[in-house]
Amino acid sequence: MTEAIVKSLRDSPKARWGALAIVSVTMFCGYFFADVMAPLKPLLEKQIGWTSSEYGFFTSAYGWFNVFLLMLIIGGIILDKMGIRFTGTTAAAIMAAGAFLKYFAINSSFGPDSTMFGWKTQVMLAAIGYAIFGVGVEIAGITVSKAIVKWFKGKEMALAMGLQLAVARLGTMLALQISAPMAEHFRNVATPVLLGFVMLCIGLITFIVYTFMDKRLDLSEKEAAALENKSEEESFRLSDIKEILSNKGFWYIAMLCVLFYSAVFPFLKYANDLMVQKYGVEPTLAGLIPSLIPFGNIFMTPFFGRMVDKKGKAASIMFLGSSMLIVVHLLFAIPAINHWIFALFLMIILGVAFSLVPSAMWPSVPKLIPERQLGTAYALIFYIQNWGLMGVPALIGWILDSFCTVSRTQLEDGSFQVVYNYTIPMLTFAVFGLLGLFFAFLLKREDKIKNYGLEQPSGVKS
Repeated sequence: MTEAIVKSLRDSPKARWGALAIVSVTMFCGYFFADVMAPLKPLLEKQIGWTSSEYGFFTSAYGWFNVFLLMLIIGGIILDKMGIRFTGTTAAAIMAAGAFLKYFAINSSFGPDSTMFGWKTQVMLAAIGYAIFGVGVEIAGITVSKAIVKWFKGKEMALAMGLQLAVARLGTMLALQISAPMAEHFRNVATPVLLGFVMLCIGLITFIVYTFMDKRLDLSEKEAAALENKSEEESFRLSDIKEILSNKGFWYIAMLCVLFYSAVFPFLKYANDLMVQKYGVEPTLAGLIPSLIPFGNIFMTPFFGRMVDKKGKAASIMFLGSSMLIVVHLLFAIPAINHWIFALFLMIILGVAFSLVPSAMWPSVPKLIPERQLGTAYALIFYIQNWGLMGVPALIGWILDSFCTVSRTQLEDGSFQVVYNYTIPMLTFAVFGLLGLFFAFLLKREDKIKNYGLEQPSGVKS
């Protein structure tokens, strides 16, 4: 009887996997909204006259507040000081608020001469809404990561993180598949955005449900610690930030993260247009090919996560995934290869790479950083990543308009048909992948020097 009392709630498989399922729903909704506009680039140009530069500007807004107002770092500190329940609920509410503003902007009609800060009012308001959403979803991401560590430390942590990512990527896949057909059916690019807002409201309710489980976990942990005469872990201090930033391994993971994700997420924002422009896929079907990336994640990320738990080799897996990313983007850049079957094959390979790196990278952070600092450490990594998520889409949009526009024709109905050459953008993505590979090599070397255990299994018993 005593043994049952001292056990933590996380020792119950039903409880910890149930908690994972609940927070995964919130991230599923967040990832859906993050990519709900990705398949709509051709329709934005056709229906409401956006340019590639305006689309790139809007997409880059995701990281504005996180980067320039340091909201993500502040969120990480709040997470370590205030806890998962407060931070996660607030983040989910911020996501919904930003989503509503974005929907309002896309669904509203502003005069052709209406501008705000030098940009079309519609573009600017949509961008501000997306920036607010970006604050919420990024803080929600680090909160869920810390929640998973809390429930699964010493257990199936890499598998749990892989499964959470898989469910989140399912949201990305759904957005890539249904956004364009929905916008075409309703003749309104704002309709899928509205769906995303409704889903985020559901995600907020879901996380509120999770907070009750988190509270029960804290109570069970305190009871177990008291009965076993364990002292509580030292709380987070602001001076811990200096300790985190002085860790070379942290910097190598952070740089690999920003470079790898800069070659994937911004690519997905333009992947539908690439399918249309280079491979001749119909706009309403173009999202099916890029959706293979998150679809593959659903199966492969948990598999690779379980492999990291059982076999280790996290540093080697990150190196392999970065190498595959370079090859894929270089092959996408070859002008002569323009059949959609080849694009399909490359997307599958990219999906494997996109499963390999995250499944090994995120569970590696707790091996480098103490748990009391994890929220801030994840926030700092996400903050650095947001520089890429903010800058690269704008860079690609500028490259397309400045160097890659083949023709821009106004049709009889007033809409525009624009033709682009995507060779230079794909080479740009390949450069990011090459730089990421360099930092993956440095991380692998640092692990040998400091013996972080990145190549070692987690010691999880099956």
